[in-house]
Amino acid sequence: MVRTPLTDDERRRGAALGRTLQLARGDRSAAEVAAEAGISLDTLRKIEQGVICTPAFFTVAALARVLDLDLNTLAEALAATAGAR
Repeated sequence: MVRTPLTDDERRRGAALGRTLQLARGDRSAAEVAAEAGISLDTLRKIEQGVICTPAFFTVAALARVLDLDLNTLAEALAATAGAR
């Protein structure tokens, strides 16, 4: 199975998601947040670094829950970022 290459908008949105999650994490360790969200530390790091630009919905939802982020607000912010060039 061949994956479709990511668009520039997807890459920008992935980078913005990573920055947003990292800022929301604040002083909490990545290991603590990952464990509480039920994902691997490696996955969280890759999302924060923008390596994983399109994480699964349930991964984002789990992180939003742990970081007390509203999914609607997060989605709106990321959609605005993707449109900005």
